Amino acid sequence: MRILCVGDVVASAGCALIRRVLPSVKRQYNVDVCIVNGENAADGNGLTPTAYRTLLESGADVVTGGNHIFRRRELYEVLDEQPFLLRPANYPESAPGKGACVVDRGRYQVAVINLLGLVYMEPLDCPFKTLDRLLEELGHPRFCIVDFHAEATAEKKALAYYADGRISALVGTHTHVQTADEQILEQGTGFLTDIGMTGPTRSVLGIRPEQAVAKMKEKLPVRFSAAEGETAMNAVLITLDDRTGKTVAIERLTVS
Repeated sequence: MRILCVGDVVASAGCALIRRVLPSVKRQYNVDVCIVNGENAADGNGLTPTAYRTLLESGADVVTGGNHIFRRRELYEVLDEQPFLLRPANYPESAPGKGACVVDRGRYQVAVINLLGLVYMEPLDCPFKTLDRLLEELGHPRFCIVDFHAEATAEKKALAYYADGRISALVGTHTHVQTADEQILEQGTGFLTDIGMTGPTRSVLGIRPEQAVAKMKEKLPVRFSAAEGETAMNAVLITLDDRTGKTVAIERLTVS
């Protein structure tokens, strides 16, 4: 089985690129399930219902979120209604939406879990304990992919080691920079610290470079806007053993 995970989609430019390249990438690599992080897919941050539909129509089977998923209130009702639109599971139960789903393909089912890190992020429930609870509730699925939306690389890797052998793969999102540490841990769990970003390449994490420079240099508020120009899609292709659900191959991709 082949799982494609796509890094944080940024604004209209990222959505346009996804629409253009994702269908052909899925065909080229014979992808069974595609997971796209879409928490920044709307212009100006967050995710709108329109951007969510764009990602689905472009080939996403599951859209995951992160710390900006609740930025647009018009998405709250959609979060409650759509089973394959996730927000981090360690938000309070009172928050709209849910943090896990199961993609049922008949002969196999793939569980997807979305979690948020705590280091330099929100003071939410412990992602380690939340993962334990969800795996129990899901019946310890054979195929399970975790999108861990976190800032600290150490936190991402620690959770991967903690879950090694109990999930198929853990991939990081949020930092918008693709890391070069793809690996298979000792008990068969695939890992990549961060998938990267889908959006403008001449940018600072998707925003105009001059705006990022002004913010960091002058220390004053700056209204950010999405950068323009050439775009690239960062993704990771994970091949799972159909019998065990463990990762047998993991490959970073960059498509422009």
